[in-house]
Amino acid sequence: MTADLPHILVVDDDDRLRDLLRQYLTENGFIVTVANSAGDARTRLNSLAFDLIVLDLMMPGETGLEFAADFRKSNNTPILMLTAMAETSDRITGLEHGADDYLTKPFEPRELLLRIQSILRRVPEESAQEDLTMGECVFSPARAELFRSGNRIHLTEVESALLVALAKQPGAILSREELIDTTGAAGTDRAVDVQVTRLRRKIERDPRMPRYLQTVRGRGYVLRPD
Repeated sequence: MTADLPHILVVDDDDRLRDLLRQYLTENGFIVTVANSAGDARTRLNSLAFDLIVLDLMMPGETGLEFAADFRKSNNTPILMLTAMAETSDRITGLEHGADDYLTKPFEPRELLLRIQSILRRVPEESAQEDLTMGECVFSPARAELFRSGNRIHLTEVESALLVALAKQPGAILSREELIDTTGAAGTDRAVDVQVTRLRRKIERDPRMPRYLQTVRGRGYVLRPD
């Protein structure tokens, strides 16, 4: 039953507020995952799909504004930004950086809940990505799960993030640099090549002659599902 509940990622460096939001939103019918920084959020996003992100604006290191702007380059998951900065110009800046809504601290938990529900109602159901078929394999981008002939195939965190990034834009060529940026994976171009090779062993009938996860010489990789 919980698989049908909206999944929210709460990103805030305030331990107390983060725990309160997790408890309150869980009690009101959401699955909640928390992160204490932008880097921690990327780790969660590499392995899980979320319906909405509640994002603190002022965090040490990478700010919520910087995270949102970078995240928007490759992902349309709604963002509700939280901040103590209440000026109109601050709200406009937040929206310009990719936020879908903006709530100032302190706030009433009920208002946060209503704003989340309002955002989720605006997200068209058809935006949810459909499963991709690749021969005997089926990949669910929403759940980052790969099946072959009905059997689930284990993916490492990096493999999962890489396949999700490619599956979000089937038929589009993604450079190695884009894949590193999108997945948050550390390493060189060669590291991406190694991960692609491993993925092919799990997807392709003949990994030496890939049908689905193809190399475009000099440009990068492209996923071509059935």
